[in-house]
Amino acid sequence: MDRVKAQNPGEPEFLQAVQEVAEKLIPFIEEHPKYKEAKILERMVEPERVIIFRVPWLDDDGEVQVNRGFRVEFNSAIGPYKGGLRFHPSVTLSSLKFLGFEQILKNSLTTLPMGGGKGGSDFNPKGKSDNEIMRFCQSFMTELFRHIGPNTDVPAGDIGVGGREIGFMFGQYKRLKNEFTGVFTGKGREWGGSLARPEATGFGGVYFGKAMLEVLGENYQGKTVAVSGFGNVSWGVCMKASELGAKVVTLSGPDGYIYDPDGVNSEEKFNYMLELRASNQDIVAPYAERFPNATFYPGKKPWEQKVDFAFTSAIQNELNGDDAETLIKNGCKMVVEVSNMGCTPEAVEALDKAKVPFAPGKAANAGGVAVSGLEMSQNSMRYNWTFEEVDEKLKQIMAGIHETCLKYGKEADGHIDYVKGANIGGFVKVADAMLAQGIV
Repeated sequence: MDRVKAQNPGEPEFLQAVQEVAEKLIPFIEEHPKYKEAKILERMVEPERVIIFRVPWLDDDGEVQVNRGFRVEFNSAIGPYKGGLRFHPSVTLSSLKFLGFEQILKNSLTTLPMGGGKGGSDFNPKGKSDNEIMRFCQSFMTELFRHIGPNTDVPAGDIGVGGREIGFMFGQYKRLKNEFTGVFTGKGREWGGSLARPEATGFGGVYFGKAMLEVLGENYQGKTVAVSGFGNVSWGVCMKASELGAKVVTLSGPDGYIYDPDGVNSEEKFNYMLELRASNQDIVAPYAERFPNATFYPGKKPWEQKVDFAFTSAIQNELNGDDAETLIKNGCKMVVEVSNMGCTPEAVEALDKAKVPFAPGKAANAGGVAVSGLEMSQNSMRYNWTFEEVDEKLKQIMAGIHETCLKYGKEADGHIDYVKGANIGGFVKVADAMLAQGIV
């Protein structure tokens, strides 16, 4: 870690991600000298390629705007780089390196042939017109197109990048390359997308939680759930948790959170979540105006509510040590990270100490990239599966990830360390491929 810190100064998110993985992996590596001798972990924390570029574009007033674009191509040992693009003012090289590093292990856990990568820009879509977003996306892709391809690097969406943004970028890629290939996932259904892709991350998180509960002899029926965020991930969690009998009682945004005692559990409410996301305002308060039984708590986080389960579904480090202690005190029985690194190290430590089952993001939120992998397969075959077929494959993949976590994470006393299980399980496949391919 001293070496990693010296080489990556001013990158707190990336250092946090590496520290969390290293703590679980190094004892395992010590027991397997082949990984230590080949310096697999030292090589894995160094991206294969980092691309940083200028993105100039014109706003609706004819003013020139300039943003910074990134693509971190982290590891291609088991397949082409695969990972989302994030458009948000908080985007930095550190945050994208953390996400790309996590993506290596997450993609490995799916068992699909995908390497790890991530990218994005500090561009803020909030309050921008469709034309401004189109001009930005076209400028962004005018540089990025030369670095990606269906067998090289296949981006997807992330925070701030939905179907609209992917459509604009894919159109520009097609124009520049003069080819129609599966270079993006999360595409529209009519032009190469997969059914169930928008719901997949949330669905996958709920499926992973279901497997955890089955180990405990529990289920979702009649339980209450706190969910953060209100975007695609939260949307998927709300729909699938409701289908399985749970009641989601919170949603959140940068402005605060809403508590809905009736539950976010109807078609009308699910559709309103999509309206909120499409508004580009990035606030959740209007939900309480639309559904008067709900209460809005400005500037607060949903973890103060007494619930059975908590699902982080917004952004990194959104649940801290104090939040974890509050959940524990209120009798929360399970925490699932559906956002990437949604819990701080202090939160993870508190949950582990209290023996509250905790699912790390690289395992629990792998459903999104799993269905992206399935979309890549459909593009290669020029074929589409039904929603039910994709959903069934997603269930199987999430069950397989849970089995891997059990294999490497079960302790002598029966407690399951899902963080350890996910880190080691994801590492082994990539590490063995790196060994086989030599020092490259």
